[in-house]
Amino acid sequence: MRKLLILFSVSMSVLLYACDGASGDNTSSGNADNSSAAANNSAASYDPERGEGKFSNVELSDKLNTTIADAGEKVYGVKCAACHKLTDEKLVGPGWKGVTTRHKPEWIMNFVTNPDAMLDKDPKAQAMLEICMVRMPNQNLSDDDARSVLEFMRKNDGVQ
Repeated sequence: MRKLLILFSVSMSVLLYACDGASGDNTSSGNADNSSAAANNSAASYDPERGEGKFSNVELSDKLNTTIADAGEKVYGVKCAACHKLTDEKLVGPGWKGVTTRHKPEWIMNFVTNPDAMLDKDPKAQAMLEICMVRMPNQNLSDDDARSVLEFMRKNDGVQ
């Protein structure tokens, strides 16, 4: 028991030392001011309603397109089901129930096609990452696959 306690103490000390922001070489050139200004400009132009990506206007019909939703269900089965449940229960990633009521279609399509940039910039995506603790991998969905997944999400949320 004592060996376990010592091992734990040493491990925690190493972890705390490794996470210390004061350690390491903090020398930098004058480019830090330029990069922070660029980041501020980028943040100022970021639209949290649509996210980061090429989709800026996704037109949805009031009625569900069952053909597209069925195609999205197939994509879900191959690329999404391992991490996402269709309920509100978290698996690896968050559950999909209600996702189309929480996010705009542009945001969803930009997230599923561009998760890295979204996780880097979007506050809602970052909040989900804090809960799930695993970054969503880029599944390399085509635009058509992303649209199909969106329609399947709508079906899952009760759109008729």
